[in-house]
Amino acid sequence: MRARDLACDFPTVTVDTPVYDAARLLAEQDLPGLIVVDGRGLPVTILPGTQVLRLAVPGYCQDDPALARVVDEAHADRFLHALAGRTVREALPAQPRELPITAPDATVLELAALMARTHSPLVAVVSDGALLGAVTLQALLDRAVAA
Repeated sequence: MRARDLACDFPTVTVDTPVYDAARLLAEQDLPGLIVVDGRGLPVTILPGTQVLRLAVPGYCQDDPALARVVDEAHADRFLHALAGRTVREALPAQPRELPITAPDATVLELAALMARTHSPLVAVVSDGALLGAVTLQALLDRAVAA
């Protein structure tokens, strides 16, 4: 099985998309991440859902999880409100990583190696300068387990 066989249409965002909108898209479509594209629609990076959380969760709670316990439940439930007015650009890591993109003829093992190496839950499939879709970790594992 090749990347082209596992790829599906996948939503994209830009670096200027409000990150709260990206979080809503992740939640509504049960996605592991989003493809961030440039003005031509080509992938520039992958935004894993965990990066959205990193932006929304206060640094003191990330540094010392015990401090998260002192926040009352009503405020804790609304932690995503910290994303208001912020963009996807702010959720991206400061140091860009290897871009998880592949050609349509990549094998399942090549996809798995790329996901593992880049710590990405999805891989963008690009051919002839156009985004064809993405292969998610779930689709890859479903295929690998079935084999």
